[in-house]
Amino acid sequence: MMTGKQRAYLRSLANQADTILMIGKGGVDKDVIRQADDALTARELIKGKALEASSVAPREAAERIAGETGAEVVQVIGAKFVLYRRNPKKPKITLPKPSAKGTRQKG
Repeated sequence: MMTGKQRAYLRSLANQADTILMIGKGGVDKDVIRQADDALTARELIKGKALEASSVAPREAAERIAGETGAEVVQVIGAKFVLYRRNPKKPKITLPKPSAKGTRQKG
C-alpha cells in the first residue's frame, strides 16, 4: 500500500510520461494484460487511456489491469489512468520513504 506522498511522487513522474496503453472496443483482454505486464516490468510506471469506443470505464480498466498484473492504481483522471508496479530485480523508481507517524510521543 502506497502513502499519499508516494502516490503524489508517482503522479509527478507520470506527468511527463507518454500514454502507452490504449483500451479500445475489445476492452481489457489477454493482449492488453500482457502488454501492461511487459510495460510494467520494463518501466514500472505506465500511463493508459480508455478510448471512447471502449466497453469499460477508465477506473474499471485500471483496476482490472492492476489486479491481473499485481500493480497499483496511482490515479485515474478522465479517460487516463496511471499504474505502478516495482520491478524486484531491477528497480528504476525509488519511492519516498513513508514518514514515521505515530512514533513521536506528546509531551
